[in-house]
Amino acid sequence: MRIVAVEEAFSVPGTIRQEEAIRQRMAVPEAMKQEWFRRLDDLTELRLADMDANGVDVQVLSYSTPGVEVMEDPAEAVAAARRINDHLAKAVAAHPTRFAGFATLPLQDPKAAVVELRRAVQELGFKGVLHNDHVRGHYLDEPRFRPVWAELERLGVTLYLHPAVVPADNWRVFDGYPVLVGPSWGWTATTGAHALRLIYGGVFDEFPGASVMLGHMGELLPFQTARLDSRYEQVPAEHRLQHLPSYYLQNNVYVTTSGVMSHAALLGAVHAVGVDRVLFSIDYPFESSAEAVGFLRSAPYAPADLARIAHGNAERVLGL
Repeated sequence: MRIVAVEEAFSVPGTIRQEEAIRQRMAVPEAMKQEWFRRLDDLTELRLADMDANGVDVQVLSYSTPGVEVMEDPAEAVAAARRINDHLAKAVAAHPTRFAGFATLPLQDPKAAVVELRRAVQELGFKGVLHNDHVRGHYLDEPRFRPVWAELERLGVTLYLHPAVVPADNWRVFDGYPVLVGPSWGWTATTGAHALRLIYGGVFDEFPGASVMLGHMGELLPFQTARLDSRYEQVPAEHRLQHLPSYYLQNNVYVTTSGVMSHAALLGAVHAVGVDRVLFSIDYPFESSAEAVGFLRSAPYAPADLARIAHGNAERVLGL
């Protein structure tokens, strides 16, 4: 079975102080972090060997968190995004049957982000965008980002909304429990809430052809669908949308499996949003390719549906 993995990280040494941020923000053993850094910097030897060993045909590559969203100077962010995208384009060109790419955008400057988005898709051949949650505390439902959504819709590409290792703010409920801050819960809570801002902020009413991709089984939003709809009657009339929240989850959101190797969760996500909107992902190198592929191959689905999740949906949505 062909396998396409759509949330697979890389880095460009010296571009952003990623190692320092990851060491400060993620409470995992140093040896594990060192292995991450070794594999993030590699775009050929280690990565391709891992793909071959586990039957992964294609990785859709994206720049690891933290990304340009942490940069204060918009001009610096523009230059860094171009450098990252050019670096990725060379890797994809060298292995066009094994890699595809998601662009990095300098959203500190929305006009420049539109220019870079157009270049990344039309000139470099990238399949969409991956962005790490906020932009120095700003969220993508804000009016300043409407030109970016317009261009995403015009180009017909998706924005993968990924967690940010550097949070916009600190929640007191996490005090004393660093395990809650990151991937076990905090990232899901903040990224899922950001996606809901896009829905309730009317982004998809204004740009119905736009879409977001959410990892980690949709940051758990598929499992909240009934609750979102049942409480929608409390929304004031002047803030009502054209549809119930579930409509947008089923029409403007794609869900990936990254980091959630649970058949129960997969069944729930497919039931909530539809099998045509769920895509396979590993979250390399932060997750085990062997475990993720084993989870996929053993999923309780008919071959045709399993093929959609494994590769067909990615090929259709991303134009692979």
